[in-house]
Amino acid sequence: MISVVVADDEHLVRAGIRGVLETARDIAVVAEAASGSEALRLVHVHRPDVLLMDIHMPGGDGLAAAEMVCRHVPGTAVAMLTTFTYDRYVQGALHSGAVGFLLKDMEPRALIDAVRAIAAGDAVLAPQVTRSVLTTFRDRDPRRAHRARARLAELTDLERTVLRLLALGRSNAEIARSCEMSEGSVKAHVSRMLVKLGCGNRVQLATVAYDAEDNY
Repeated sequence: MISVVVADDEHLVRAGIRGVLETARDIAVVAEAASGSEALRLVHVHRPDVLLMDIHMPGGDGLAAAEMVCRHVPGTAVAMLTTFTYDRYVQGALHSGAVGFLLKDMEPRALIDAVRAIAAGDAVLAPQVTRSVLTTFRDRDPRRAHRARARLAELTDLERTVLRLLALGRSNAEIARSCEMSEGSVKAHVSRMLVKLGCGNRVQLATVAYDAEDNY
């Protein structure tokens, strides 16, 4: 059973997300929070698999709470919720360790699938935000591309291929099919890249790939 904490300052939004998620037999919403500080407390209490956190939250904003969860409760995967296709706070959340960026108007089935994927260790970014958010990292600092390319020099050709597909938002299963390998092999390559590049999760791997390349 996948345990989830939902954090949003609007009661109707929380109720709607709970209602959608609990139509899935393998997902349970164990708690709801109306503020960032409350979300942090509930995560420490329940140790959920996934925290769905609104970016803009009172009582300690969602970004600050997400950073604390990623730092102190690494077993909980954090996915940020937003109503915008781009938000400047998303940049900070990427660096803090969030592994998902979901739009509040996404289809119910897509939300369920996203929670399952995040709980399984995948990164999930809504298609509308992927390119605009990740390419912003490269555009903000011209020196970033040079540093990223130097880091990628440590990777094998196959690892570079896997990384490129990962950066394009492909799942482990999709990468496995494209590279004609097992999902287990994909996970092994991703694990090695995390160590080589000093990244904490798949989203951070993707940001390095976007920093280094111009044609995603």
